[in-house]
Amino acid sequence: MKIYRVGGAVRDKLLNYPSDENDWVVVGATPEKMVKLGYVPVGSDFPVFIKPDSGEEYALARTERKSGHGYQGFTFHADKEVSLEQDLVRRDLTINAMAEDADGSLIDPYGGQRDLSSKLLRHVSDAFTEDPLRVLRVARFAARYHHLGFSIAPETIDLMSSISASGELDYLVAERVWKETERALGEQSPDIYIQTLRQCGALEALFPEVERLFGVPQRADFHPEIDTGIHTLMALQQSVRTSGNSAVRFAVLVHDLGKGITPDNILPSHSGHEARGVALVESLCDRLKVPNHFRQLALAVTEYHLMCHKALQLESELIVKLLKGIGALKSSEKLEDFILCCEADARGRTGFEERDYPSADYLRTALTKIMQVSIADLVKANTDGAEIGRQLTLRRIACITELKQTYRAS
Repeated sequence: MKIYRVGGAVRDKLLNYPSDENDWVVVGATPEKMVKLGYVPVGSDFPVFIKPDSGEEYALARTERKSGHGYQGFTFHADKEVSLEQDLVRRDLTINAMAEDADGSLIDPYGGQRDLSSKLLRHVSDAFTEDPLRVLRVARFAARYHHLGFSIAPETIDLMSSISASGELDYLVAERVWKETERALGEQSPDIYIQTLRQCGALEALFPEVERLFGVPQRADFHPEIDTGIHTLMALQQSVRTSGNSAVRFAVLVHDLGKGITPDNILPSHSGHEARGVALVESLCDRLKVPNHFRQLALAVTEYHLMCHKALQLESELIVKLLKGIGALKSSEKLEDFILCCEADARGRTGFEERDYPSADYLRTALTKIMQVSIADLVKANTDGAEIGRQLTLRRIACITELKQTYRAS
């Protein structure tokens, strides 16, 4: 029985890149032997065990055979006779098909170290096409290592395109699509994830609402880059500069979905795109089972981002409506995340990348003032609840009106 560290930990060690992955493969063992040694079995799809003292996963070396659709459509064979090389050949990329033995020696049967040196993401074998999830994984790795100069091998892009054209992506379960997407949004170049999916035809299959943005014109005076899809990628790049929060980046990705269905007769204007976009964001989040905190921020940004851009010109009532609508009256953190999204949107335009965003400080000041409004006198007077609510709104509006008269943007 031999144990090898495999995959991401080996890859990132060679790259001297931060990694929290630690995967292990066990060769020459049986499930019974693993249990006898104290490993705890988990899952039912294939033999994977937890080492109690570390909590890390140890998988028996295995081979696999395509038996159905999607990433779950495989029959696995784990046996003590399965070699390390047989286990590694089923992996997606050569840089993920390396192993390290107990002495730290590298086992690299498929040229992973060579491709690391060449900064190339290349598939291990033609079996790559059997698992449609690999399209998203490769796109995620492209987003992870783009800043280091990595690119995808043309022949691997060709296989990814073949998978997209085959219809296999339709069989991916929502949770796996979202998991890969969330991880990609957390990488240094999430825009590359979107570009890669689009390049191989997967964006249209998995995120048709985003695909629809490309080629849609905008007013050149507001958007010198013109193309809505290009603007979305630029805004996503800007979101990386301002936040490491994947929820912020997701909201930026989907904030303009309404522009993809703007009636042709009003283009390049996009009047009303915010309201049109809300239903599209809801639909996308439902389809991919997006977590609620991602959904809520995305919906707030979709509906209110234009109001945020115009905050200093808005009437007092609309400022109160904006702050209430995004949930800022209950949590100041929601305002901060919302502002980060809107800043990325405003700067994600050709020539606007370094512009100031005065709406940010104005809305922060407005929220501070609003939260100081007191209704203690109304409560003391046993005023009816509905009337308290009405008076609170009026006092908040008056507070903003007073602020507008004295506020000076820095």
